Amino acid sequence: MTGPTHPDRDRQFRYLEGIVAEFRSAGLPILSVDTKKKELVGNFGNPGAVWVEEPYAVNAHDFLSDAQYRAVPYGLYDVLANKGHVVVGTSADTPAFAVDAIARWWVRCGCKRYRDAGELLILADSGGSNGCRPRLWKQRLQVLLADAYDLDVTVCHYPRGASKWNPVEHRLFSQVSRNWAGEPLRSPERMLSLLRGTRTQSGLTVTAEWTNQK
Repeated sequence: MTGPTHPDRDRQFRYLEGIVAEFRSAGLPILSVDTKKKELVGNFGNPGAVWVEEPYAVNAHDFLSDAQYRAVPYGLYDVLANKGHVVVGTSADTPAFAVDAIARWWVRCGCKRYRDAGELLILADSGGSNGCRPRLWKQRLQVLLADAYDLDVTVCHYPRGASKWNPVEHRLFSQVSRNWAGEPLRSPERMLSLLRGTRTQSGLTVTAEWTNQK
């Protein structure tokens, strides 16, 4: 946690946990979302260590001009199913991109996994593209998700400075970072392969897709 303690922080968490418990007991989808840090796709070093026969030869500097893409991985973690999905874009991390990623998840995974669900709970951080303030985030959720698929969409934002409690952070992104530690992300195909290769003993599996949509 950063900054001074908010007097209502405990009440905020108790309320959020209560909403999650209601959806969980009803078997309704709970989707935790956030944007992972942007990655340069090209011959760049990646923090971490990996066992290889010969060391990777990578660029000495991480210049954006040398990159094929500046990838924006948007993570979506299905809490009930313990499944992750990552939509990797090449545009800026905007509310439009965030909602498009959620809609893509619903079409590809959500509507098949939860066929009779008429409700969806989204857990998100308070800031960024899916924050509590951007009006475009709310408007596109209404149009592209709620109206388009006849869903009652509930959004719960974690308090500021508490993003590490968002399940996508410690259930999905931590495992992705561990899986590709030390591996250069030399191409979109390699990046997607490492995302899809993320597994845990608790049963986590990850799907991923690349989009050039703006």
